[in-house]
Amino acid sequence: MSDRTITAAAPSPHVDAGDQGYSKDLKSRHINMIAIGGAIGTGLFLGAGGRLAGAGPSLAIAYAVCGAFAFLVVRALGELVLYRPSSGAFVSYAREFMGEKGAFAAGWLYFLNWSTTAVADITAAATYAHFWAMFSSVPQWVCALVALAVVLTANLISVKYFGEMEFWFAIIKVAALIVFMCIGIFLVVTQHSVDGHTPGLATIGDHGGFFPKGVMPMMLVIQGVVFAYASVELCGVAAGETENPAKIIPKAINSIMWRVGIFYVGSVVLLALLLPYTAYSDGQSPFVTVLAKLGVPGAAGVMNLVVLTAALSSLNSGLYSTGRILRSMALSGSAPRFTGRLNKGQVPYGGILLTAGFGVLGVILNYLVPGKAFEIVLNFASIGILGTWGMVMICSLLFWQRSREGLVSRPAYRLPWAPYTQIVTLCFLAGVAFLMWWGGGVGRTTIECLPLIAAALVGGWFVVRGRVAAVAAERPGLED
Repeated sequence: MSDRTITAAAPSPHVDAGDQGYSKDLKSRHINMIAIGGAIGTGLFLGAGGRLAGAGPSLAIAYAVCGAFAFLVVRALGELVLYRPSSGAFVSYAREFMGEKGAFAAGWLYFLNWSTTAVADITAAATYAHFWAMFSSVPQWVCALVALAVVLTANLISVKYFGEMEFWFAIIKVAALIVFMCIGIFLVVTQHSVDGHTPGLATIGDHGGFFPKGVMPMMLVIQGVVFAYASVELCGVAAGETENPAKIIPKAINSIMWRVGIFYVGSVVLLALLLPYTAYSDGQSPFVTVLAKLGVPGAAGVMNLVVLTAALSSLNSGLYSTGRILRSMALSGSAPRFTGRLNKGQVPYGGILLTAGFGVLGVILNYLVPGKAFEIVLNFASIGILGTWGMVMICSLLFWQRSREGLVSRPAYRLPWAPYTQIVTLCFLAGVAFLMWWGGGVGRTTIECLPLIAAALVGGWFVVRGRVAAVAAERPGLED
């Protein structure tokens, strides 16, 4: 679709109070790199190793399928953004199309995702820092707090600092992947030996083919792959702080598909061609594994820096997005009042500090609680992701329905094949939740906690509903 055909829809009658007061300091390069950064994270740099060992080369199919659905989710969000840009993003759209109850559920599911992800990011950053000898004697909690302090400070100063930090984080990640892929392609083309193996299709064929352990391991690994795409919706949140979202957002979203194809699927295929899937392990980045087998000096240290960058990028994104989402909720009465405040830099510092506080609490809990507590945290983050993506598609479906009734006007930049796309995506998300339960272990325990999460949301709504009604009565012209 050409830029000339991408136009905004007719103005929405809904105005979100949470969109007022922000600066518009995010430029096109920031949004594009935020889109890239959201699609590339530790799920690829670190998590792909264990998933390759578990599912074999078929992991590429899992990345392709999940990537396609992630693209549909962000494409649906992009249509809503062009209809009405909002820093509250899907929470604001849930408020318009589902009412305050829907906005409350969407917002707190998103907070569940990022508050638990922050725990993982902070602890991971500290763990990666210990790779270097100069930090090995520093207690892990100190490294974690330093990482949190650096990213938190950048978020609190201004959105421009956030954008710059995310821009350079994304540059590092993309550059590392491009360099590795160039090396990998060279090795395959020249048939250069890697740890005694000749790269090529024979590496896959001689070790059980594309599905060495059958189809089911590939199906079960999908739940972890979904977590790898957890930040793709970030460019929709950032649209509220850019000058020209109608021009910038479609370009950024459309580029996600080929980035997924090249960086995720392409990288996994290359990894499978270079070494047998049995050479990879859960505890090491697969890229480090290949470079170490080649005997490249300093490769492990460089890739560790990239993985550390990916963790800090994820933390940076989480603090940014939850701050905006919580402010949208606070100004409607469904989140604590202090999360709605802006500082002099026009940054919603209350929501950012609340998320950071959960991160610190998580580091303490991870230190105190042994066993699988940390893995449970990551599974709860996956529940938050599934809930958030589900809310986006439900809002998109309701938006489509209202457009059919003539109540709203769809922009030219649309989610294709509606409403079937939304329905199929919702079925896919339900299927992922089922696979989490089917796989047993911590995943099943997490799914069995869904009634507790639902009860917490219902109880929370009864606590805040009076304040929500009072806020709506004070600003009848702003909120539906």
